[in-house]
Amino acid sequence: MIGSPLRRVTAHDREILRLAVPAFGALVAEPLFLLSDSAIVGHLGTAQLGGLGVAGQALSTLVYLCVFLAYGTTAGVARQVGAGDLRAAVKQGVDGMWLALAIGAALILAGLPLVSWIVDAFGASPSVAPYAETYLRVSLFGIPSMLIVLAGTGVLRGLQDTRTPLYVAIGGFSLNLLLNIVFVLVLDWGIAGSAWGTVIAQTASAAVYVAVVLRAARRHGTSVRPDPAGLRTSATAGFGLLVRTAALRVVLIVGTSVAARMGDAEIAAYQVGFQVWSLLAFALDSIAIAGQAITGRYLGAADVAGTRAVTRRMVGWGVVCGVVLGLGILAVRPWLPGLFTSDGDVRHLLLVSLIVVAVLQPVAGVVFVLDGILIGAGDGGYLAATTLVATVVFLPAALLLYWADAGLVGLWLAIGLWMAARMLTLGLRARGDRWLVTGAVR
Repeated sequence: MIGSPLRRVTAHDREILRLAVPAFGALVAEPLFLLSDSAIVGHLGTAQLGGLGVAGQALSTLVYLCVFLAYGTTAGVARQVGAGDLRAAVKQGVDGMWLALAIGAALILAGLPLVSWIVDAFGASPSVAPYAETYLRVSLFGIPSMLIVLAGTGVLRGLQDTRTPLYVAIGGFSLNLLLNIVFVLVLDWGIAGSAWGTVIAQTASAAVYVAVVLRAARRHGTSVRPDPAGLRTSATAGFGLLVRTAALRVVLIVGTSVAARMGDAEIAAYQVGFQVWSLLAFALDSIAIAGQAITGRYLGAADVAGTRAVTRRMVGWGVVCGVVLGLGILAVRPWLPGLFTSDGDVRHLLLVSLIVVAVLQPVAGVVFVLDGILIGAGDGGYLAATTLVATVVFLPAALLLYWADAGLVGLWLAIGLWMAARMLTLGLRARGDRWLVTGAVR
């Protein structure tokens, strides 16, 4: 890049913000779906809120095991963009969307008979389990749409477009909120109404992505028919990310299971605290999304120096944003629990948990940004291995603190140890050169 160091820094900042700011709005839509559901369902009772927590965690596990549909597609499409082949970029995205549809259909068929077993595996109490089963059984029908949204989002991010996903996310969140109010509070459908509202909103969002990608395919003369070779490439390219995501979900599943076994108040407080954590995580991940798109494009264009420079800037942005978000949570902490529940025990547990959540945000800023950068570089193998290592650190810590009766704070401290292990391994990788592989295909 030509110009003085100051100009280079300014250009990188503009590029990061151009992608990260719209990505922020799109990313926070998913936790806002569940936060709005939590606010509405929480007024039905503690058992219903706990049921939403268990079902939401199970549903998120099923969907985000397939997050490679978004992340892998972003990295692959961005590399093709950097290499100057837009037709190949769109085709890779189309194959990813077909793969999303196939996986979604398979998950419905496999998941419906296992709903009761899944809820039981999370340790839901007899009072919570019926609500969790109801929400999960309905929500399974929205999984194909959710996966198409992931793949479609990856296509557009790889094409350096984060504005369209923002517009779709705003529309989807607004529709979800409206339908939840009508179905739950007006029509009195209970927790099932909340699930149906989310399914309908996700389906509408998926339809928009299909229309946008079809238009891009026509513009670049790309076939939209499923290509077996392309489907295999999309599936195999995401294997490392699948392992990485599975390891992440193990941590989240164990966290929910441990909280559920502590009691109904604990799982209800953990549900809300985890959704706040998710909201902050997706906010920080907006910089990581910029990292995926920018890193893939720079490496596709064989610009190693530019990749290094923008990596340093994005890590800096992650730290600053983490500090700001942590202070923000501390500022609203006294009033936040009242938005979700009137149960005194739940509110007390949530007040204490939010302190740990706030303190962890600067660490989370570094972790999410470096994770996104290495995803953009296609370094899935390293991410898979080191995420497994961090998970091995978390599991005994969580169990020991549970047996020591450290309560919900102990569980959040174990999550903090997990994040510290991830920051160490990701930081060591970023300092080296092995992830800096250039060209249209890694």
